[in-house]
Amino acid sequence: MVFCLFLRLAEQYRSVVKDLAMSLQALATNLSKQGITATCYACDDGQHGSGASFMAEVGEQHMVRFLVSDFGISWVESRNGRELVKFEGTEAIKELQRITGNLQRSRNECSSSQLKQG
Repeated sequence: MVFCLFLRLAEQYRSVVKDLAMSLQALATNLSKQGITATCYACDDGQHGSGASFMAEVGEQHMVRFLVSDFGISWVESRNGRELVKFEGTEAIKELQRITGNLQRSRNECSSSQLKQG
């Protein structure tokens, strides 16, 4: 009974990792289209799980890195090559959501001001 529970939890986690990896790829593509330096490298060999490494420049010499894999989830923010903060698990996902929201609001504000000028 307990073994089945662990198997189910493992499968759910793999699904979350896969969804996050796809979302990170889409985020990197959208940020790049907006002129923000962003990359996402995904790995999936079909046998050993999947994951992704996402990096974006959110300011001058200000970088964020989000790693997701079968081994865990982490968020690292750095400035001038020095680590400022690191989050794991749920906190890493919350930080990714916060930064994504800020970037979207910033984009919407730029679009609004361009429409007013035009």
